Amino acid sequence: MALTSGEYIKHHLTNLTWGCHAGHCGIASSMDEAHAMGFWSVHVDSMAWSIGTAVVLAWLLRSVAVRMTSGVPGKLQNLVEVLVNFVDSSVEGIIKGRQASPMIAPMALTLFVWIFAMNFMDLIPVDILPMAFQAMGVEHMRVVPTTDPNITLGMAVFVFLMIIFFSIRHKGVGGFVGELTLHPFNHPVFIPFNFLLEGVGLLAKPVSLGMRLFGNMYAGELIFILICTMYAANVFLGSFGVVLQWAWAVFHILIITLQAFIFMMLTIVYMSAAQESHH
Repeated sequence: MALTSGEYIKHHLTNLTWGCHAGHCGIASSMDEAHAMGFWSVHVDSMAWSIGTAVVLAWLLRSVAVRMTSGVPGKLQNLVEVLVNFVDSSVEGIIKGRQASPMIAPMALTLFVWIFAMNFMDLIPVDILPMAFQAMGVEHMRVVPTTDPNITLGMAVFVFLMIIFFSIRHKGVGGFVGELTLHPFNHPVFIPFNFLLEGVGLLAKPVSLGMRLFGNMYAGELIFILICTMYAANVFLGSFGVVLQWAWAVFHILIITLQAFIFMMLTIVYMSAAQESHH
């Protein structure tokens, strides 16, 4: 059945959602039903593609590690070594004069390659995978996990918990609580104000991480979808749309890499700040 431009856009922005509504549990058949399922519904497609990319990356990186050679390396080993050295130098450049935790660089590397892989799914032509799944009876399928705020905020919350863990590990519970209540004004009278000020700053970190990534990737996906709606208008707009798709895809390569880089760098900065003490 032919869709209008609005229906086409709405269809491509609807997740494959499982949840319960009106006493019935199952897969939502529309965006409205998905929204009615509420907070405890699950975006099956986002979960599946994010886990799938993680499994593929883990297998790929492990295969490189197993076949690592000190002789002439292959192209894939070269790429992995460049990435590892790049992340190590980034951590050392931010955490100057102090010993970095051995957890920071591996975590930063994992976030960078995983987010890049999920972002890269946005370069697959918009209709290919959704149409393939429709042929198998799956009505809705969004294949870019980072266009789902549940995924981006989930990663941001993980980083947030690591920030708290590092802060308590390096400063102790008393030091962590002291920074929230006695900074910037070291006087008991200002404890409520300090707590409000520092609390907002602490909570802003996961929000800035998750929403920045989501917003940029969602906008990129929406532009691809909007360009696709030009094909149905007429031959001229359809031909122009092909050029726009390629132009935006080339530019989008920079965006998906930059967003992964920004998430990684902010994570390193936040981890570094968690190890610092205010005097």
